Amino acid sequence: MTGTAVCSNGALVYDIGSRTVLKSLSLEIACARAAADALTAEVPGIGFAVETGHQVLFAPGYGLRLPEDAGAEFPVERVGDLWQGKADIIKLLAWSAQHDVDAMLAVAERAAGTLAQITHSGGRGLLEISAPGVTKAGTLAELCAARGIGAADVVAFGDMPNDLSILNWAGRPYAVASAHPTVLDAVQRHTRSNEDDGVAVVLEELFGC
Repeated sequence: MTGTAVCSNGALVYDIGSRTVLKSLSLEIACARAAADALTAEVPGIGFAVETGHQVLFAPGYGLRLPEDAGAEFPVERVGDLWQGKADIIKLLAWSAQHDVDAMLAVAERAAGTLAQITHSGGRGLLEISAPGVTKAGTLAELCAARGIGAADVVAFGDMPNDLSILNWAGRPYAVASAHPTVLDAVQRHTRSNEDDGVAVVLEELFGC
C-alpha cells in the first residue's frame, strides 16, 4: 500500500509507503493532565492511557486491550507517569467499563471541553482526546488545499462521532447504515453497512465501475 493517511483523528499525517510520520499535532502535557484531572473528578473509576504515535502507555485502571496492539502497549505504575515520558502525546485515552461512552462524552465536554478536542469512535467506554482544534476535517482540508482540491470535490464516508467533522466538511458525505445515530441524523446521504460493501456500492455508482 502507498499514499497518505490521516490518522489519530487528524493528529498525524502518515506516509504509508515509507512508514514515516509527515506531521504531528501533539497534545500539550499540561492540557492532558488537566483534562485527566477534570474527568477523574466527574467519572468514578475512569482510567487513562496515552498514544505517542508508536506506543500506548497505560496506567492502572485502564483495562482496554486490543490484540492487534499488544506489541506496542506498555504499563506504567501510576497516572502521573503518563506525563513524564519523552515522547509527544498524540492522544489521551480515557476508559471506563461502567459508563456509556455517549454519556461520558457529554460529561467530558462539560468538564474539559475547553482544554482539548474530545470525541469517540464507538469503542467500549473509550474517549479519544486530542489537542484543541485537532480534527480529521482540519487536517484533511490542509492536505486537499495543498493539492488544489476543494471540499466540494471530496467524497467521505463515516460511522462514528469522530467522523462528524469530516462529514460536515466534505462536499459529498455518506453515513453507512451501521453508523452511530448522531451520524445518521447529521448526514442526508446513506449507504449500506460496512459488512454489505456500502463504500464500494457508492464508488461504483460514482465512477461507473
